[in-house]
Amino acid sequence: MTKSPWPNFSYAELRCRCGKCDSDGSEMDPAFMAQLQRLRELYGKPLVITSPYRCRRHPAEARKATPGAHSLGCAVDIACSGAQAVEILRLAMTLPFTGIGIDQKGGGRFIHLDMAPDAPGRPRPTIWSY
Repeated sequence: MTKSPWPNFSYAELRCRCGKCDSDGSEMDPAFMAQLQRLRELYGKPLVITSPYRCRRHPAEARKATPGAHSLGCAVDIACSGAQAVEILRLAMTLPFTGIGIDQKGGGRFIHLDMAPDAPGRPRPTIWSY
C-alpha cells in the first residue's frame, strides 16, 4: 500500500478492523479525509481514531438494517474526553461535517464525525448523543 495522502493519518489506522475483510484504509472518502486532516491541523495534536472505515461485514455494520457512514468511508470515531472533547467538538463544528455523535459517559468516550449524505432515515445535518 502506498503512503496515505493525509500527513497525519496512515492507511493502516483507517482500515476496517473486523478481521474478516481485505480493507487497506484506502476506502476512506477523500473529501471527508481532507476535512479530518483540517481538523487535525486546527487541533494541533494527534487524533486517536478508534473506529475508522467498517466493511458491511463488520459486526457493528452487519447488525444494522442499512449500513452507516463508517461503511461509506466518511466517518470516524475519535477517542477523547473532558476539555479535549470540548475543543475537538468546537473545532469540528466549524467544518462541513454533517453528523456529530457524542459519547461522553463511562469508558471508551469518543466523538463520532461524519459527512454522510442526507438520506431516508438519516437526515443531515444532525447531532446526537449515545
